[in-house]
Amino acid sequence: MAEILGNITISLVHVAIPLTIILLFALVAIWGERKIAGFIQDRLGPYRVGGWHGWAQSIADLLKLLQKEDIIPKDANRFLFKFAPFMMFTASFAAFAVIPFSSAYIGSMINIGVFYLLAVTSILTLSVIMAGWASNNKWSLLGGMRGAAQLISYEVPTIASVLMVIVVSGSLNLMTVTEMQSGNDVLGFLPNWFIFQNPFLIIGFVIFFISILAESHRVPFDLPESESELVAGYQTEYSGMRWAMFMLAEYADMLLLSLLGATLFFGGWNSPFGDFMAGPVWGFFWFMLKGLLLVFVMMWIRWTLPRYRVDHLMHICWNVLIPLAFVNLVLVALWEVIF
Repeated sequence: MAEILGNITISLVHVAIPLTIILLFALVAIWGERKIAGFIQDRLGPYRVGGWHGWAQSIADLLKLLQKEDIIPKDANRFLFKFAPFMMFTASFAAFAVIPFSSAYIGSMINIGVFYLLAVTSILTLSVIMAGWASNNKWSLLGGMRGAAQLISYEVPTIASVLMVIVVSGSLNLMTVTEMQSGNDVLGFLPNWFIFQNPFLIIGFVIFFISILAESHRVPFDLPESESELVAGYQTEYSGMRWAMFMLAEYADMLLLSLLGATLFFGGWNSPFGDFMAGPVWGFFWFMLKGLLLVFVMMWIRWTLPRYRVDHLMHICWNVLIPLAFVNLVLVALWEVIF
C-alpha cells in the first residue's frame, strides 16, 4: 500500500509541476504580450488592474471568462464541440512529459522522447478539424480545414529540422541530447551546444523556428484564427472557457516548442558558462530563460510583421522550407561524417 501511495504521489507531482508552469506562464505571457505590443506600437497596454503596470489583468480576464455564458450552436455536434478544446489542451500538456526541465527533473525518461513529443503534438491537427466541423458553421469549417492544411504542411520542415539534431546526437532521448551539450569545448570557449558544433545546424534552427511559428498559429502564420478573413476561424462558435482553452493551448504550444528548441539547439538546462552557475536549480533557470527568450521573439514578430496570404504561406513551406530542410539535413550528416 505504501508503495502504491508513493507511486501515486510521484505521478501527481509529475502532473502538477508542468501544469503549474503552463498556467503561470499563460497568465504572465498574456500580460507580457500586451505590454510588449504596447511598447512596440507606442501605447500603454494593461496599466491599472492590479497596481504595478496592470499585472493582474490576466487574472481579471480569467475570472471574466469563467463567468461568461457557454453557448453551443443548436445544430452543432455537441459531444465533439465540447471535446475539441479539451483534446487540444491535453495534447499540448501531455507533450511536456518528456521535456527535461533540469538535470534533476524530467517527467518521463523514455528513450523515444522526441518521437513521443512529435506524435502527441500531431493530435492538435485533429482537434482543429474537430472544432471546425462540429460547429456546423461554414466559416469555422473553412478555418478548420485551412488550419489543418497549415499544421500538416509545416510538420514536415519541423520534423526535418529535428532530425538534423538527431543525426548529430544519435539519440531520441531529450535528456541524453541535453547532456551531450555540456561543457565549453567549441573553439575552447563557446558552449558545447549543437548550434555551435555544426554550422549547418544554424540553418536548421532558422527552419525550425519559422516552422514552429506556423505550428503554434503565430503571426505571420496565424491564418487558422485570423479575424479579418475567417471571423476567428475554427473558434468562431466558441465562447467563455472553451474559447479560453484554445488560447491556453496556443500559449502552452508556444512554450513547449520554444523549450524544445532550447533543448535541441541551445544546450537545454546547461549553463552558458560551463560548470559556473550550474546545478539543478540553475539548470532550471537557464532552461526557462532560453525558452522564454524564444517566446519573446515570437511575440516581437507578431507585433511587427503582417499576416501572409494563404497561397504565400503554402509557397514558403513546400517550395522553400521543405527543399531547404532536406538539403540541409544531408549537409548536416556529411559534416558529421567528415569532421
